[in-house]
Amino acid sequence: MSRPGKTLFSHARIATLVDGRADLGVIERGAILVEDGLIAAVGPQAEIDAAETADAQVIDLKGRWVTPGLIDCHTHIVHGGNRAREFEMRLEGATYEEIARAGGGILSSVQATRALSVDQLVQASLRRVDTLIAEGVTTIEIKSGYGLSIEGELRMLRAAREIGRRRPVRVLTSFLGAHATPPDYRGRNGDYVTDIVLPALEQAHAEGLVDAVDGFCEGIAFSIEDIRRLFDRAKALGLPVKLHAEQLSNLGGAKLAASYGALSADHLEHLDADGAAAMGRAGTVAVLLPGAFYALSEHRGPPVALLRQAGVRMAVATDCNPGTSPLTSLLLAMNMASVLFRLTVREAIAGATREAARALGIIDRTGTIEVGKSADLAIWDVDSLAELVYRIGFNPIHAHYYRGERVGR
Repeated sequence: MSRPGKTLFSHARIATLVDGRADLGVIERGAILVEDGLIAAVGPQAEIDAAETADAQVIDLKGRWVTPGLIDCHTHIVHGGNRAREFEMRLEGATYEEIARAGGGILSSVQATRALSVDQLVQASLRRVDTLIAEGVTTIEIKSGYGLSIEGELRMLRAAREIGRRRPVRVLTSFLGAHATPPDYRGRNGDYVTDIVLPALEQAHAEGLVDAVDGFCEGIAFSIEDIRRLFDRAKALGLPVKLHAEQLSNLGGAKLAASYGALSADHLEHLDADGAAAMGRAGTVAVLLPGAFYALSEHRGPPVALLRQAGVRMAVATDCNPGTSPLTSLLLAMNMASVLFRLTVREAIAGATREAARALGIIDRTGTIEVGKSADLAIWDVDSLAELVYRIGFNPIHAHYYRGERVGR
């Protein structure tokens, strides 16, 4: 990757995604000036100061569309093995709960993940990461949660950090020790939280491996009280929280998450009005995960109309994981969110850029094309922005830049 000190992207159609603009902040015949990896100016080309751009390298985009780099704000992309056999089982009639209670599901990925070293986890994950990067993704959130031991969780988080060093992508980590209960703690979730989850969180934080804390609040996972203990410790450490909530039932997880000022509550198929209202008041983002909805052949989608009414921002992510969403295309997730959940084109694009950044707590750094933010830019060979959501199995990326540097050729 080359890194010129100053670059002017000219003759562009720009979707800035700035807040408060119903049209995604579109600038026709626009230009973007990038300096030292940051956006130095953006606006109509005729209004960009010629003196500022005199010594810039000029890249003529010939009328192409530019959006912020895409952001995948919910993934489990670091893992060992796969669960293709469980896919077959679901096709033969087994439910998610039946597979999990029989020792499959998350626990089968735990065995495969525990068997790998940090470097092996990195190598196993990079092909998935590279697929996302090839679609213009410049930020990826990566969760732990398949270690379910102190060392296993730390190993996953170390692998995630290493991916961020080896690839031109921003990696944010979420500690997800409260993902499932390992067999030796079956029926003793409270003991598992005491013995493994909280000590692992403390150590991961001490090593600088954690950007946020997540949990799975569900009948087959952890209770409200379990999650409360986790969140109390996270807050004591100064870490933001988020939660897998209301995916299979309504335990009130979204409302709990909102009470802690959570960055996001994710899945939400069984969210009720009280939960949506609490999220709206707290500014907690709803992260919609159509890949899991699709892969599990669910029939009840998240209540998008309710979220709109409550003023809840909506993000879209792949939920890339080996069991319930083996999806490595954020573009496809955007299409699925619109087709399956009825998001508008503008909501889907905002959901994979601005609102995804908000769901990760980094809206001050990326997610929109504004002066002072990281020059994370995706340049598209499309006639209209709707094509980013409309097409299926097609990648219209022309080029993309991470922190002002072109990614790939």
